[in-house]
Amino acid sequence: FELGWLLQLCISIITLPKQEPHSDSDTNTGAANSLYEPSPVRVEALQVLALLVKGYFTLAQTSLLELGEVACKCMEEPDPSIQLHGARLLEETGSGIVQQHKPDSPTPLNQRVPVSQVVTFWSRMLNGPLPGALQNDEHPTLQTSTCDAASSILPAAFNSLPNEKQILCITMLLGLNHSEHPLVKAAAVRALGVYILFPSLRQDVMFVADTANAILTSLDDKSLNVRTKAAWSLGNLTDTLIANMESLGLGFQEEFSDVLLLKMLKSATHASNDKDKVKSNAVRALGNLLHFLQPHHISKPQFKPGIEESIQALIRTVQSEATMKVRWNACYALGNMFKNPAIPLDAAPWAAQAFSALTTVVKTCKNFKVRIKSATALSIPNSRERYGDRKQFSEIWCALVLALEKSEETEDFLEFKYCASLRTQICQTLLHLLRLITAEDHSCVSKTISEKGDLIRTFVQRFLTSGVEADETATRTDPQDRVRMLQRAFQHVHDLQEVPAEEKELVVKYLDGILKHCTESTEPQSVLKDTRE
Repeated sequence: FELGWLLQLCISIITLPKQEPHSDSDTNTGAANSLYEPSPVRVEALQVLALLVKGYFTLAQTSLLELGEVACKCMEEPDPSIQLHGARLLEETGSGIVQQHKPDSPTPLNQRVPVSQVVTFWSRMLNGPLPGALQNDEHPTLQTSTCDAASSILPAAFNSLPNEKQILCITMLLGLNHSEHPLVKAAAVRALGVYILFPSLRQDVMFVADTANAILTSLDDKSLNVRTKAAWSLGNLTDTLIANMESLGLGFQEEFSDVLLLKMLKSATHASNDKDKVKSNAVRALGNLLHFLQPHHISKPQFKPGIEESIQALIRTVQSEATMKVRWNACYALGNMFKNPAIPLDAAPWAAQAFSALTTVVKTCKNFKVRIKSATALSIPNSRERYGDRKQFSEIWCALVLALEKSEETEDFLEFKYCASLRTQICQTLLHLLRLITAEDHSCVSKTISEKGDLIRTFVQRFLTSGVEADETATRTDPQDRVRMLQRAFQHVHDLQEVPAEEKELVVKYLDGILKHCTESTEPQSVLKDTRE
């Protein structure tokens, strides 16, 4: 149904002079105030307008520049409550634009607000009341809301703003990160955490370094809210380090300060002992930092204690009684660290503890999403050497088989919806391990198959022939990729040398039987599909 009339009514209440003649009650209210509706009425209209923008953005976008003028007018008025709600309207409008331009947005490209219009919108703000509101130290609540509004600039529009306006935004936010007011400081450090993801800023080593130093300052603040926002921003900043590593290569890594990198590692380790709200993003940052480290960092004596302490912090968090989100992030972080080939997984004294923590979680954690993430982490090392000696590999393999066996055991009904994803991930990890086994590992695999072959076959066949799960908790693969995983594992086991013939025949026949069953199960569906076409 059409709500355009309501949007226009709110705008008129906020911006147009009253229609009725002045009454006696207006005589003492002052000339400026008496021109408009009473302040409480205009505040209500601003709140309704902000909700309309939030809930019906496609309706609001047709009046985008008009909404910008409303926000500007309100932020330029002397009434603090009108200023504040003007800033909140600006934030909702900016957020609506950002949501609409996200890659997964349902709005077709030709129906989105053009970037050129967004640039016009924000240019008006930056040439108008936004800088003054950010610097209004007498009104910290307004500063906080304006920081939130400034963080809602569309990245593509920010890139198209004049260079001096970009520098203005960055400089003001870096300055407000030193505010004595916790709400302002929290909003500023959060905004910096948004800006660090902007494609136009994240490759600028100087900006990344300045932002990192600002975030680390706030991560040590006495306010929990400030530390929570700072930890979130540190997580984003370390996401940027990984993105730059993958897109820019060694150039960026070599240009980034070793001293600052070590400082970030130590600060994130310290924050991993904080409250869960901080800890969750601190461990996320640690995983990224450990992934980012290069061989020359790892070989430096000044880095070794920091690396050891950070890994121990992740292991403790995985094993802890922290919230499930924290433990999920810690499992993810260990997997992230495993991606770094420079980390000596095959020789490090802590490696056994890391694998032990993950195998314990995959077998016993009450939360299945955490189990899934631990199984995913166990699938990441890309060579047999990185899984350690025969005993450690055997423990990992047996833990995953036991986890598969117990994948339907839960006391919490809500966890049942993740059973299929858990089995999918465990099966993927088992096939990954099978593709890496050595002759020494073969006896462990053949023993498991002889004891629990029927159970494993049931789950693996279901994994190979079922469709892709609706939820995204496990690594996404299609059925053809899954069959190829089994074929590669089969070929690897078949080609192994120096394995007792009886043992080898048992495993090869077992895998061949699963492959044949899978082929027979999928062929009729292909035939049926052909006849329909």
